[in-house]
Amino acid sequence: MSRIGKLPVYLPAGVTVTVAADNTVSVKGPLGELSQKVDSDITVTVGTHKDARSEEEKPAVIVTRPTNQPRHRSMHGLYRALINNMVVGVTKGYEIKQELVGVGFKAEVKGQVLEMSLGYSHDTHFMLPKEVTATAVTEKKGAPIVTLKSIDKQLVGQVAAKLRSLRKPEPYKGKGIKFVGEVIRRKAGKSAGAK
Repeated sequence: MSRIGKLPVYLPAGVTVTVAADNTVSVKGPLGELSQKVDSDITVTVGTHKDARSEEEKPAVIVTRPTNQPRHRSMHGLYRALINNMVVGVTKGYEIKQELVGVGFKAEVKGQVLEMSLGYSHDTHFMLPKEVTATAVTEKKGAPIVTLKSIDKQLVGQVAAKLRSLRKPEPYKGKGIKFVGEVIRRKAGKSAGAK
């Protein structure tokens, strides 16, 4: 069996999971509600499962597959991971921080529009989906940091990737939009002249 697929997804307090007739899994929690369509071959059941650590029955979601075909095996782990991501999303949420590295780079949030100066001749306006909230902080003598928050892991990752593509970090000075903590492979510039 898939090592990830066979693990139960334990439900924290305040989280409810419902499986519709068309195999759509809906997860409702303190931060909101998410849903995901699951392939008809994969069975999702909501019940209780014995926790190995505390030896007590806890509410959990269990994902099972009908056969050991490669297609079923790959989907087994995938849908278990997607359901787990939804459970984490509605309880804690997801956050991605990005840094704008460059002289004169600025960022400001106005409603659902992120306005940025990225060294081009014009300002860049980036429209955020309504499910994603952003904050921009500029500390003294530091690069502006944009924080994206959402309950949907897939969506917040997509928005962060799209934002980074507006000005990818270049390898010489490291100018551009990078994730906080990301290491950019640097290149040496031209030498001052041959001796």
